Amino acid sequence: MKLLKSWYGILVLALPSLFAFATQTMTGTINLILVGDLGYVVIAVVGVSNIIMYNVFAIFSGIGHTVNYLVAQNFGASEMRKGMQRMYLALVVSLGVAIFIAFAGWLASGAVLKFTGGSAELVATGGEYLELRFYAMAFGIISFVFHGFFRGVGDTRTSMVVSIVANVLMVGLTYGLTYGHWGMPNMGVVGAGYALLIGEAVQLVICLFVFLGPMHKRYQTRKLQNPDWKELKLISQESGKLGLQEFSMSVSMYIFTMFVLKLGDLAAAANEVALSVMSFGFMPAFAFGSTATILVGQGIGERRPDKAKKAGTNTAVLGAIFLILLGTVELIWAVPIARMYSSDPGVYELAAHLIQVSAYLQIFDGFYNFYAGGLRGIGDTTFLMKASFALSFGMFVPLTYLFVMVFEWGSMGAWLALYSFLVALGLAVMIRYYRTDFAFVKLKEAHG
Repeated sequence: MKLLKSWYGILVLALPSLFAFATQTMTGTINLILVGDLGYVVIAVVGVSNIIMYNVFAIFSGIGHTVNYLVAQNFGASEMRKGMQRMYLALVVSLGVAIFIAFAGWLASGAVLKFTGGSAELVATGGEYLELRFYAMAFGIISFVFHGFFRGVGDTRTSMVVSIVANVLMVGLTYGLTYGHWGMPNMGVVGAGYALLIGEAVQLVICLFVFLGPMHKRYQTRKLQNPDWKELKLISQESGKLGLQEFSMSVSMYIFTMFVLKLGDLAAAANEVALSVMSFGFMPAFAFGSTATILVGQGIGERRPDKAKKAGTNTAVLGAIFLILLGTVELIWAVPIARMYSSDPGVYELAAHLIQVSAYLQIFDGFYNFYAGGLRGIGDTTFLMKASFALSFGMFVPLTYLFVMVFEWGSMGAWLALYSFLVALGLAVMIRYYRTDFAFVKLKEAHG
């Protein structure tokens, strides 16, 4: 009975996060399907742009992750005055980052796309689209800080509702602006870029309204706290470590994509289709990983290390069950799923093969996310940064080069390298979690 009660509490937090991430994943999937009729070059443009923006998001995502775990600890310790102080400092940092991202998109979008190594046609087709994605990301980074706060106080439902509204808007605008439906202009792939930009801007407006409106009564969100520069230093350091953790993985995926592009546009399109489908596995992994951060962080704040560690374990068990069920669906229906993205036999047959190989291996990506979420909850950010960096550049990149460029194993070689990396990373983070004595874990505090 006690276990069932614990699982119920986890699901109350995890399912809204799952739906929120599902909405984001579905938005990416539907948008890719919508632009698919424009040809495999456009599919490749969207795919390469996704990888580039994943890198941009990753290096600055540490701000939102830091707010998430610090606020969770403050919430558990009933110290929300400090939590609000940290939140406002993080917002200031994220605003500066957003301005930097917007300028980068304005000045360097074409150069970045060219550096990726795509064909001349891909670069010519995707320049303006990528620029719009940079602008959208500027809004998205600030919104991610708000979502970190919402989840930190355990309000995953608000985060879910905001995500659903914004992403449904993005899908509708993509359909209308890409092909000129509903009286909108026919703008092709550029229209898809504007759809994402408008959707992200609306999401930020909603986040601001919720934060300054309904949440004020409980958390005094409109009351500015005196800035503590030691806290700013803490937020910057923790954001940097978590950003480097994510960035090392995203850069290695960027390099992975560059190697895949050497195999031609068809292979790049199949790779993007397979990654899009496998993102449905990333969805519960992220959701349960975020839940682990909340529960472990709040448990540490309550000074209940036993409760915190057990919560992380139970969250990982439930998340693994979700991934096994999802993997079974992907294994059985890989071909019809891949055909939803492209009618080109070369694309969907190769994509289906990659999906089937990955169906159950994705559980190791789940282990990484579940236990990394738990380690974030206790503030063990240094290990996460070091493990991600070492395995990304010491294992993933060299293996991809070896399997694709030297052994010439094609797309399957690239994915063999990817999952070798994820297995190693997932096991490393899981071992670290269980070797950590939670009795000695303390609340994260700022020091001079």
